[in-house]
Amino acid sequence: MSKYSGKNLASLSPAEIKQWIDSFDTVLTDCDGVIWVDNNPLPGAPDVINRFIANGKKLFFVTNNSTKTRPEFVEKAVKLGFNVTIDNIISTAYLAAQYLKNVGFSKTVYVIGSTGITKELDAVGIRHIGIGPDTLQGTLADTVASFVPDPDVGAVIVGFDEHFSFVKMMKAASYLNNPDVIFIGTNTDERFPMPDRVIPGTGSIVKAVVTCAERNPIVMGKPNPHICEIIRKEYDVDPARTLMIGDRCNTDILLGKNCDFQTLLVETGIHNAADIERYAVSGDPELKAQVPDVYLAKLGDLLPYL
Repeated sequence: MSKYSGKNLASLSPAEIKQWIDSFDTVLTDCDGVIWVDNNPLPGAPDVINRFIANGKKLFFVTNNSTKTRPEFVEKAVKLGFNVTIDNIISTAYLAAQYLKNVGFSKTVYVIGSTGITKELDAVGIRHIGIGPDTLQGTLADTVASFVPDPDVGAVIVGFDEHFSFVKMMKAASYLNNPDVIFIGTNTDERFPMPDRVIPGTGSIVKAVVTCAERNPIVMGKPNPHICEIIRKEYDVDPARTLMIGDRCNTDILLGKNCDFQTLLVETGIHNAADIERYAVSGDPELKAQVPDVYLAKLGDLLPYL
């Protein structure tokens, strides 16, 4: 494991940075806020990622975004200059579909989410219902009375859903009243902050369902160690020689710590050096666990050392 804790990588000597780069064989990286923002690559990020791959390091994009399939992620990444294929993508929609496939699931899934999830379910031959708008028809009493649960539903997946509604929450909780129905959340990201407004994240939707279902889900996304098991088993990686790169301490960096990976925070997204300093001196062990081994202003700053 890394000998550093909350250290600015730029403060190390070139020889130390080279030694650090040689200490990992596998690179896992978050996407938005690390290698791109919306549809724009961050400066130098494609060059760094492509150099990692050219230098023989295993590389995976690990994203909590459940709205896209892996082929859609590849299409976007290639368009932005990243030399990746479907084998380089690990998404929560993919993980959810793989989880159900691996447990031999053969029933129907009620989905709160988007086609990112349903296309991954289609890829493994799992039936699904639920996506798209679903709002009150007449009064609340009318809507409740008209709901006839599908007896074949054996799982509920909750992801990001711009059409999330009272009706969807009612249906999900009703299915989850049966303890045999599997409950999956794609991730628990709280929100997407913007300069003058807040966009609720998937975690807000998951929490709403948790509250009325009175059950906790199996969470696929970061920072939950479920991803660790998939990565270890499917890709044969050595945790001590694996680097997790992210912009969020409470998801990306915590995932790294939960999986015994090395960790690098870049300051192009949610958290920065001030947050790291605050967490490092905190008396809260949960915050201390979110301190990365090293941090850097932006991923592109690594390019001279690769």
